[in-house]
Amino acid sequence: MNSNFKRHLITAALPYANGAVHIGHLAGVYIPADIYARYLRMRGEDVRFICGSDEHGVPITIKAKQNNCTPQEIVDKYHLIIKDSFERLGISFDIYSRTSSAIHHKTASEFFKKLYSEGKFIERESEQYYDEQANQFLADRYICGTCPKCMAEGAYGDQCEKCGSTLSPTELINPKSTLSGNVPIMKSTSHWYLPLDQYEPWLKEWILEGHKEWKVNVYGQCKSWLDGGLQPRAVSRDLDWGVPVPVDGADGKVLYVWFDAPIGYISNTIELMPNDWERWWKSEDTKLVHFIGKDNIVFHCIVFPAMLKAYGDGYILPENVPANEFLNLEGNKISTSRNWAVWLHEYLDEFPGKEDVLRYVLCANAPETKDNDFTWKDFQTRNNSELVGIFGNFVNRAVVLTHKYFEGETPAALNCLAIDDEVLSQIPILKKSIEDNLENYKFREALREAMNLARLGNKYLTDTEPWKVVKTDPERVATILNISLQICANLAIAFEPILPHTTKKLRYILNMKTSRWEEFGNISILHPGHKLNEATLLFEKIEDGEIEFQIAKLQATKNSNEATAVIDQKSPLMPLKPECTYEQFSEMDIRTATVLEAERVPKTDKLLKLTIDTGLDIRTIVSGIAEYYSVEEMVGKQICILANLAPRKIKGIESKGMILMAKEENGKMKIVSPEQRLENGSAIS
Repeated sequence: MNSNFKRHLITAALPYANGAVHIGHLAGVYIPADIYARYLRMRGEDVRFICGSDEHGVPITIKAKQNNCTPQEIVDKYHLIIKDSFERLGISFDIYSRTSSAIHHKTASEFFKKLYSEGKFIERESEQYYDEQANQFLADRYICGTCPKCMAEGAYGDQCEKCGSTLSPTELINPKSTLSGNVPIMKSTSHWYLPLDQYEPWLKEWILEGHKEWKVNVYGQCKSWLDGGLQPRAVSRDLDWGVPVPVDGADGKVLYVWFDAPIGYISNTIELMPNDWERWWKSEDTKLVHFIGKDNIVFHCIVFPAMLKAYGDGYILPENVPANEFLNLEGNKISTSRNWAVWLHEYLDEFPGKEDVLRYVLCANAPETKDNDFTWKDFQTRNNSELVGIFGNFVNRAVVLTHKYFEGETPAALNCLAIDDEVLSQIPILKKSIEDNLENYKFREALREAMNLARLGNKYLTDTEPWKVVKTDPERVATILNISLQICANLAIAFEPILPHTTKKLRYILNMKTSRWEEFGNISILHPGHKLNEATLLFEKIEDGEIEFQIAKLQATKNSNEATAVIDQKSPLMPLKPECTYEQFSEMDIRTATVLEAERVPKTDKLLKLTIDTGLDIRTIVSGIAEYYSVEEMVGKQICILANLAPRKIKGIESKGMILMAKEENGKMKIVSPEQRLENGSAIS
């Protein structure tokens, strides 16, 4: 460990309180952060682990409108669900607070006012979408339309959930307000901006030169943003939910959630240690580490540091930001809006006593360097084969045999053989590897090495076969079981940061009072004569039926999403046109006609040139139906045309008339033809 730091301040991304926590959040942020915090505490380091609910922003207000309640009711509900879920899983926050608290509002307001009074912001007027019916400026999530990248309907003004592209509201095709469904107008509004471009040279030096040790994905994303040039970023927005902008003339404006939320790390620390918080945020002796997902890299590596730099007053900057990639579920991107997720509170209810199984699987499958996938079959296999078959099996055999042959007392190791020395020599090597991986935020590798210690013990028991040797050499069995129990004691330490519920049970079985990291590697933790408690199973097998139930739940969700998608894909019926009089309608001369010849119009994809017999004349019509009808299909087909439409040239061809078409719900166009073949030129009225 770096001895230059006297204390460690660990933050985990503030989860949005508009829904529960799912496995993607856990694998990306909270489990690695908790492992790191627990490890440091075991080493005797001074640690504060800070988090809380992010309770402002547009998704909160949208959820409130959907549920016909207030934003406060939404955040109150989900804050409790999230906090309770974290506690049950064993996430060891020193504080889990919230950004709707009075202390956070005060801290965020004072932060803004200092920057404002020192002229650190610039004020700009800009054109933004406005809903005239709702009488409200539209934040990005209040605007939806067609994604310009993948053409999917229902994309938001900040992101398309189908293709994942980051968008701006003005990029959307056919934008509409989600409040009224109306087409919004552009209207002028004024906001304050943090001029990130002014901090670009400093950020380049601090990150690109000073933190080359950061993870490749973090460093690369920062470099991409910095190379592309930073732009001023708004710190306020027109909304009625959030921290009010604390200056005169800012009615109806709140702090933008990206500005407000990271200040939550500071306000939550103040709430935890009101008289000592500055020592944790303004001392070079403190090591600050942010645990986040990759979608928050820019905010924690560029925006928040620029805010702290602008504020001054000795605020420290993060030493590291070990962001993970995304975890997928059964091959598909996790989506809260589509309910495609494994929710933590539901898991805890449906798998009681198996908190550590989820911690183990998500750590073993952590998306540290690339997106990874969670499957229920892999979850079952890892539990049954690794936790039950290796870890649990080894501990159970060692303890049961000690009770059977030595009345539950740790026997003395007498004469060690080469196989014993070889096994014992591996423990400090594994310890060193686990430490190196934990300190470099490689939690998946640390877990693998910890599991190798259990594999080592399991293989040792299998190779030495004490149940056979006891018949001829009981002293040899004493040595074998002593070494096996020392491995068990080391497992209780090695897995403490990762599987806290399991190691608590293991310490009880071994009658160990504490598990200090400094004892890891000791081959005489349990002294001869140390009394063990009765053996109990650390893990239980997960049966096929339990997994089939979970897969069926996901399949039901998938079926529901597909059914919804089919409905959503249906084109809405065209609204009625303005009322017309009978006289106006009677001026339209609609006749039957037959297509004599058809050919594609060169250099076009949709146009066909049709030669038709109207019964009155032979004429040409150009029609955009090539994507629905082939040339061969059109020849000989009887159609209905608007015969007295004024001629116009299309691609240099004079077109006289228009074919009557009907648009189906799926968007496909079909020609309107007489039910029975009629004489060409028959009038339709």
